Amino acid sequence: QVQLVESGGGLVQPGGSLRLACTASGFTLDYRRIGWFRQAPGKEREGVSCISRTDGKTSYADSVTGRFTISRDNAKNTVYLQMSSLIPEDTAVYYCAAGHGTTCTLAVRSYKYWGRGTQLTVSS
Repeated sequence: QVQLVESGGGLVQPGGSLRLACTASGFTLDYRRIGWFRQAPGKEREGVSCISRTDGKTSYADSVTGRFTISRDNAKNTVYLQMSSLIPEDTAVYYCAAGHGTTCTLAVRSYKYWGRGTQLTVSS
């Protein structure tokens, strides 16, 4: 059974840092494109970052470029999203997703498998 489980969310003060983790079971992450997405209340789900299947190429949404870093630990079958300089606008439920394609994309429709999400709240 294919499963993705996110962890690491929580309450952080503005300017703080946090690392999210996405652990897979039922398949190996290094054979999938992996993406991080987020959805704030009343807003559509949006792509935050992704990492490609083959060459490890990454991509970031403009709103998080320079602040977030995606990485993959194949030995642990886990993908991470390191977030720093957090702002209240980063508050959302964060989801990881896996897709069959090779290239990195932030398009929601390009991912087949989704986790249930983890809440990040940035507030003082």
